[in-house]
Amino acid sequence: MAKSTVEKSSVRLKTVLDVLAEGTWSEKSLNAGEVLAEAIVRVPLDVREAELLSGGIPRGHKSLTTATAKLVKAGWLIKGRSGWTITEDGLRATVAFAKPEQFAEALAEGTPVPADTPLPTAPAKKAPARKAAAKKVLEEAAPAEVAEANASTAKASPKNDVAAKTASAVDKLEQPAAVAIAGDFNKILGAPEDWAPQYDEAQMKFNSRRKVWTLAASLPAGFYTYKIALNRSWDENYGAFGVRDGANHELHHDGGKVTFTYDHSTRDIVTA
Repeated sequence: MAKSTVEKSSVRLKTVLDVLAEGTWSEKSLNAGEVLAEAIVRVPLDVREAELLSGGIPRGHKSLTTATAKLVKAGWLIKGRSGWTITEDGLRATVAFAKPEQFAEALAEGTPVPADTPLPTAPAKKAPARKAAAKKVLEEAAPAEVAEANASTAKASPKNDVAAKTASAVDKLEQPAAVAIAGDFNKILGAPEDWAPQYDEAQMKFNSRRKVWTLAASLPAGFYTYKIALNRSWDENYGAFGVRDGANHELHHDGGKVTFTYDHSTRDIVTA
């Protein structure tokens, strides 16, 4: 079991770099919560790793968060206030140590990345077969037929119709009985303890018009972590990017009023 756990940890650490590398190809900005959540999705937690610790954080998630310090020490990852960044050496490490066992050994022994290792290249994007075939048919069709097909498609799928269907789906969505923000600032809100979704002080209020849940509070300046917990328990909870049992949300707060807004259709939260 111990060996299996170590191997999984190494694979997840490599996955962290892989996810960050992919982010550079797509020019998509990734924060720590999203990176960790994706690593766990690709290398799922086992039963023991999924056990929640006293802070409401899965054991495996906490272990992975701690283990990422090895990537920083190796010079492959930089943890900044605005997010995580893979270094050029980190990018080359995904190529030089492509196999999990090679990666684990290099990380454990502090093996430097060979200087002649090339940077990874983004995979070529291929158009889906169906779309390519449809495009070919349209290209071979007469101009008038193409125009008629485009007009027909536009008429059949107007944007306002899509918006109407989306709004209808949100309206019909069954809302939870209660939504709480459970985190390390619950005592500041007046609750007896932190990370406890059962208390009234942690509950959000439902806005029936906007179909969202909100909670406004005044917090001292600092760094806070929290999750969304439904129905006053941890049985169903959501972390960063709406991932169930996912990574903690993070808040770097300058001090003062902050409003949390939870949307049950996305299971995600925004602050303002």
